Amino acid sequence: MGTDNAFAELGLAPDASDSEVKAAWRRLVSQWHPDRNDSSDAVAKMQRINQAFEEIRRAGSRARTDESATGGASSRAAEESARGFDDDATASRHAAGADRHRRPIYRKVKMTLEEAAVGCIKVLRGKVTNVCSTCAGAGHQVLGGNCAQCGGSGAIPKRSFFGWPSGYFECDACLGGGIARQPCAACDGSGKMDARAYKIKVRIPHGVRHGDLLHVDGRPSRPDSPPSDLEIRVEVADHAFFQLDADGTIRCEIPVDGFAWIANRSIQVPTVTGLHALQLDREQLSYRLKGQGFPMTRRGSRGDQLITLLPIFPDSLSTDQQILLDQLLATTSGGGQSSDARLRAWSRGLRAWERGLSGRGATGA
Repeated sequence: MGTDNAFAELGLAPDASDSEVKAAWRRLVSQWHPDRNDSSDAVAKMQRINQAFEEIRRAGSRARTDESATGGASSRAAEESARGFDDDATASRHAAGADRHRRPIYRKVKMTLEEAAVGCIKVLRGKVTNVCSTCAGAGHQVLGGNCAQCGGSGAIPKRSFFGWPSGYFECDACLGGGIARQPCAACDGSGKMDARAYKIKVRIPHGVRHGDLLHVDGRPSRPDSPPSDLEIRVEVADHAFFQLDADGTIRCEIPVDGFAWIANRSIQVPTVTGLHALQLDREQLSYRLKGQGFPMTRRGSRGDQLITLLPIFPDSLSTDQQILLDQLLATTSGGGQSSDARLRAWSRGLRAWERGLSGRGATGA
């Protein structure tokens, strides 16, 4: 809320004294305080009244501080003129100072875990609506004097069915300010000027995390560049395969054909940079891929990827699978002989146990 609008909100002229401001504020508070006014507009009206009062107080404090610190604008202007300042250069410096205090444009950028891991370029498009400089975004201009519709009170009495007073409406002509005003002709009362479209390519560094805030300087080099700096909030989407740990480790569970696992075959596993060949070992279910995880710090080296295999076997075997398994068993345990030392040792121990059991049975008989 600008200072002029603040005075208008309190029903005062812009040159009103401090005592007049305080008196107007007290009068409006007594009229619109929700404890005394049960209308639906009372809360919003009280908020505007308090906001206007604080804006006028702050404006008065700033004016006194500026005057004390600078010793007057006229002496500063004369000093600059005596030192031979170039008008264009001075304007450029003032404009640069204003640019540094421009309100940034806040954007959210969504990306995949792969894009966040290796970095990417995002094209941002949008529109910025400029505030009308004629009315400072208010949508109206203060004419001065009392509002003709409410007589300067800012409120219109409500009447009951029998014509008795029953509260107040906010005056729609002055929006409760009591000061005569008219819609701004420059912006047709909207407070805004034409929107300006912008387009910019932003390079996202590798290793950004969900929630990171990136700053992009708004230095117009093209007509479609953004008119201000950009503050970009990163949003990394959940992944269908990967889970990311705080230290940059990526975890992935992969179902694999149980027969391929038994046969020590090679399979393709996903990483953030694409498919990676993995040689299976039927005695191993967990694998670590060095340097295939997520960057441990922004723009840093990548962590590891941990893969856990889930061997999948059919619930029931087909006739062909049964025949093939019987043939396979015949090659490893035919005639009670096995090529594996562990199985041979087990077979010998089992036969000895069986013979001992038979002997004990015969003795007991």
